[in-house]
Amino acid sequence: MNAFASTTPRRAFELYPAIDVRDGRVVRLHQGDYERETRYAPSPIELASQYAESGAGWLHLVDLDAAREGGYTLRALVREVVTHTGLNVQTGGGVRSEDDVALILDAGARRVVVGSLAVRETERVLGWIARFGADRITVALDARQDASGAWRLPTAGWTQDSGVELETLVRRFADGGLRHLLCTDIARDGMLAGPNLALYRHLSNLAPELSVQASGGVRDVDDIEGARDAGCAGAVLGKALIEGRFALEDAMRRTQRC
Repeated sequence: MNAFASTTPRRAFELYPAIDVRDGRVVRLHQGDYERETRYAPSPIELASQYAESGAGWLHLVDLDAAREGGYTLRALVREVVTHTGLNVQTGGGVRSEDDVALILDAGARRVVVGSLAVRETERVLGWIARFGADRITVALDARQDASGAWRLPTAGWTQDSGVELETLVRRFADGGLRHLLCTDIARDGMLAGPNLALYRHLSNLAPELSVQASGGVRDVDDIEGARDAGCAGAVLGKALIEGRFALEDAMRRTQRC
């Protein structure tokens, strides 16, 4: 039997169209590099409205300015998206404090995404899960596999080794009440090389109680179905979706059927 085979029963599968915002515009960064940016024509609210009209239930919204400088800046956009589209918003970038979490949720977001801080200050983030509830926090872990095969968690824009291994931190959060985990294989991010299905099968076995969101590498609907079949509870759709490599309606139809 494959060591990565998932024994987790299939659960409801969610699609999370992603919008990354920098200087008020929709952009994508190549491998997280702020010097390698692609801009897209629609405004964030126009693109969110398009996704809602296509049947999306969720939006994954990233504040790239805050991710670099701190101080989440998209609360007004969250309110506008929720009011005008009805989308459930999962959002993060620059979340540094409990007050940040409270303000983002007060703006109408359903979930706040916490990234590097979850690696650096795990106990603090576990406290937020206890205060706000397991359904209001998504922990986002960006992982890179080293030469020995271990999954490491770099921070500071993927430039510093935190010394923390993915499996250790995932189990710590699962034991501490986390429900939603977003995991990105750094090597696949923005590369249209396909998601790392072996990684997601591994996570499904390691912590079957978590709802794991696949992120990075999705090229087409087959990749999304692969993530679902690997045990993921959802997939974040970035570059391939915004560039029209597949239709959101098709992805929803194929991944949400039995």
